[in-house]
Amino acid sequence: MDFPLLHMSIKFTKKVRAALILMVVFSIASTSLLKAQQAEATKLKLWYEQPAGNVWENALPLGNGVLGAMVYGNVEKEILKLNEHTLWSGGPYQNDVPETLNALPEIRQLIFDGKHKAAENLANKVMFGKKSSGQIFQPAGNLELRFSGQKEYKNYHRELDLEKAIAKTSYSVDGVTYTRTAFAAFGNRVIVMRLTANKPGQISFTAAYTTPHKKVSIQTSAEKDLMMEGISSDHEGVKGMVKYNVMSRFKNEGGNITTSDSSITVKDANAVTIYISIATNFNNYLDVSGDEAARVADYLKKASSKSYENLLSTHVAAYQKYFNRVQLDLGTTKAATLPTDQRLTNFRNVDDPAFVTLYYQFGRYLLISSSQPGGQPANLQGIWNDKLYPAWDSKYTININAQMNYWPAEPTNLSELHEPFLKMVKELAATGAITAKNMYDARGWVAHHNTDIWRSTGPVDGAFWGIWNAGGGWTSQHLWQHYLYNGDKNYLKTVYPILKGAALFYKDFLVVHPKYKWLVVNPGTSPENAPKAHGGSSIDAGTTMDNQIVFDVFSSVIQAAKILNVDETFSDSLFKMRAQLPPMHIGKYGQLQEWLDDIDSPNDKHRHISHLYGLFPSNQISPYRTPLLFSAAKNTLLQRGDVSTGWSMGWKINWWARMQDGNHAYQLIQNQLTPLGVNPGGGGTYNNLFDAHPPFQIDGNFGCTSGITEMMMQSADEALHLLPALPDVWKKKGMVKGLRARGGFEVQEMVWADGKLNKVVIRSTIGCNLRIRVPNQLKGKGVILKPAKGNNPNVFYTVAKTPDALLSENAITADPVLQKTFLYDIPTVAGKSYTLLLK
Repeated sequence: MDFPLLHMSIKFTKKVRAALILMVVFSIASTSLLKAQQAEATKLKLWYEQPAGNVWENALPLGNGVLGAMVYGNVEKEILKLNEHTLWSGGPYQNDVPETLNALPEIRQLIFDGKHKAAENLANKVMFGKKSSGQIFQPAGNLELRFSGQKEYKNYHRELDLEKAIAKTSYSVDGVTYTRTAFAAFGNRVIVMRLTANKPGQISFTAAYTTPHKKVSIQTSAEKDLMMEGISSDHEGVKGMVKYNVMSRFKNEGGNITTSDSSITVKDANAVTIYISIATNFNNYLDVSGDEAARVADYLKKASSKSYENLLSTHVAAYQKYFNRVQLDLGTTKAATLPTDQRLTNFRNVDDPAFVTLYYQFGRYLLISSSQPGGQPANLQGIWNDKLYPAWDSKYTININAQMNYWPAEPTNLSELHEPFLKMVKELAATGAITAKNMYDARGWVAHHNTDIWRSTGPVDGAFWGIWNAGGGWTSQHLWQHYLYNGDKNYLKTVYPILKGAALFYKDFLVVHPKYKWLVVNPGTSPENAPKAHGGSSIDAGTTMDNQIVFDVFSSVIQAAKILNVDETFSDSLFKMRAQLPPMHIGKYGQLQEWLDDIDSPNDKHRHISHLYGLFPSNQISPYRTPLLFSAAKNTLLQRGDVSTGWSMGWKINWWARMQDGNHAYQLIQNQLTPLGVNPGGGGTYNNLFDAHPPFQIDGNFGCTSGITEMMMQSADEALHLLPALPDVWKKKGMVKGLRARGGFEVQEMVWADGKLNKVVIRSTIGCNLRIRVPNQLKGKGVILKPAKGNNPNVFYTVAKTPDALLSENAITADPVLQKTFLYDIPTVAGKSYTLLLK
């Protein structure tokens, strides 16, 4: 029997089914495309679905190296917390303690006699007195904008665009969409905020200043500008001498502006552009005679005479000149579509390689924003601080933190941004020469573990921390590293006297150890750590870090003198003294000893692991040249553990990268990129991706960016090593462009897949031998690759030979297990690029 209707029904059902399948497939494809588009749209953006509220660590940082602002993105009360790079407490001063000189022989003898605590007590009595422990980086105050009738809002979005250095807030109220766009204008000395709405006449608010300062005056001008003037705080006996002015100008489009004695009210405008300028009377660390009022008025006049579009285009172009030099792609997953705070919460438990890229570029963004040529160096909080008395005074701690701020400068192609720090080193050499003479009767120059905008170089805080006198030696190596990357002999000539001065200090300060007969620093410390064997005292003679820093200071001067063909006799004397420095020791637990005596504890979890300075940032410890020391350094890292304060974990990423253990380095990244409070007893990261010591210290951000670079490229150990520490999670595929290496090399492009290099393009700016170490065989495109033999003839890769390690009788040692690598030499010509491909 025939059933035509049934046949028709069946045919129709098949068509419907096919159509439904197509719809589902299209829907899935559309959803995937949308998520991909969302991920791409927010690729290099920090973004959130809620305002910052009253939490500073939720706000978003803007900066142009001179001015800083934290933008909260609150709906009813927008807050911009303002900073200016020279607004510090106090005024020009010196904190030397000449009384030290008479007590120095007794302090030294007590240390040599094993009476460390007695030496520390005496040092506290004579070396600190009532001198200042340093001045404070202080905020300028806040600009607050109050909006009425906007309590109920929806469609909220807040972001920081790292590619353009722009913060944006948007939300809707009663069918009106409001947008605020803010940036710290590169090329102009102002903070700019523009307020718009998608309907006319909707912008109304009242603007006023608030400030924690006591000596302050707030008023409005006849031109309807909002003005605040004040003076920085007195601190520890040093009178506050930094006068500052803040001026805000409001350019409305439609509506009107009225003023009160201390506020500005905008009513029914279509749009408003706010220009904020800040200036001080600071000229330099010796001179505060500038006219802050004239300066702030001039900056504001010049900026406000330009259109918003002009300021914005100038800003983006000037910023991207730096930011666009480096590109990184580690891949992306659906996790990248979530808001930044949610990605931070999830990161330890999901695959989100794009979050590492975001954090990496955020580190570069922070350095660009807080350190510009002609400005002050990035301090403990970069250029962002909202407290009158911040933790550790938000100054320059030079026993690690300030140096860590600048680890990314050279390799991530931000060499010019190193300038403020290098200038500070030159200024410290001037003040430090006075300290060296007054306190130690030594030539050359010295700096201790802290300094500030006034370039104080005497010891601060107390003997436990402040006796460490290697601040000058360590910071001087940044001058040398800058040369190793740029190869500019004229630059080297200008900084050679400072390098020589650091060596001169040690030449006069080193003394013979009565037991071991080596030349040692006495007194010294291994920063902020103290062995139980010394009765809880940190003071000692010949600590490993001190020895390593002296070794580097002598080695860089010896090499610089040879390059410049100067000071042969002086160089020879340093060469002889260097041979009398203590070698590094391997102790009974297989560890690299922190002190001359084998008194380390394998249970010591201290955040400072200062004796691994020789592994990074120095290159004295190498898997290829010093395998026993390399193995001992690994044991030390394992014994100290992973979780610690934020900056400490940042340093550990670099160490594990040098260990060529990408998986362990990545584990540290996961630990660091964890919300504060999750790591028991350790630091982490705030919602705005600021590093948490806690509290906020920016060095952890910079340390992690440096560590990620070290995982992809290293140029410290006689060759340019590509992909030395690639973790498994990044091996599938990746790409980086624009990294810089010693010897004037730029890795213009590096592409990998399945853990192998597929393509490398390297440009030579100086024209010397390029020795590369790679994980797989390569072939040259138009260039012949030759297997490397012997020492690298490239002077920028010359490494001073360290003395052989001394081993405890019970020392546990093991040869390092390293990946197989291939070593090639390529003679290069300045200005030419070289392409290498997978063989």
